[in-house]
Amino acid sequence: MNNETEVSDILVSLENEMKGKVEKFKKELTTLRTGRANPQLLDGVFVEYYGAKVPLKQIASISIPEARTLEVRPFDMSALENIEAELKKMDLGSSPSSDGKIIRINLPAMTEEQRKKMVKMVREMGEESKIAIRNERRDALNILKKAEKRSEITEDDLESYEQKVQALTDTHIKGVVGVIDFKEKELLTI
Repeated sequence: MNNETEVSDILVSLENEMKGKVEKFKKELTTLRTGRANPQLLDGVFVEYYGAKVPLKQIASISIPEARTLEVRPFDMSALENIEAELKKMDLGSSPSSDGKIIRINLPAMTEEQRKKMVKMVREMGEESKIAIRNERRDALNILKKAEKRSEITEDDLESYEQKVQALTDTHIKGVVGVIDFKEKELLTI
């Protein structure tokens, strides 16, 4: 082990993995319904189009004409019925309606109970992200401890690297907590 280079690579890789966990958490939160229309609510929709399942956003534009309304405008009108059928399968709180050219989805206002459930779900998702970050920390520390056992790094170096790993972990955990706090405020704002 070229001590400094490989340990530096481990730390860079660790930071990238932890950043990835935070970004994944942020992306997952965009699919949650907050009472406001958000095109990302439809990111998981795949539509049968000429014999293949394709993402909705590849065959239609999604816009927000009003705070709680989504409009789906197919690029190819022959896909309208398939898009509407897939949207009806989603649990958005209301049924999509079509005028033959555009599909509109009016999202109902969320109740206090729904908001509290969503906050609970956000916290659970956040906890899963924190666990994933801690798992990355554990894996990096195991690699460093093995290197120390093989006398590739000194005990003092190990202690220094452990502190750096912990600092990275703390930073990314705080990032997840910040995202949770922001989403909770968004959910609880009427």
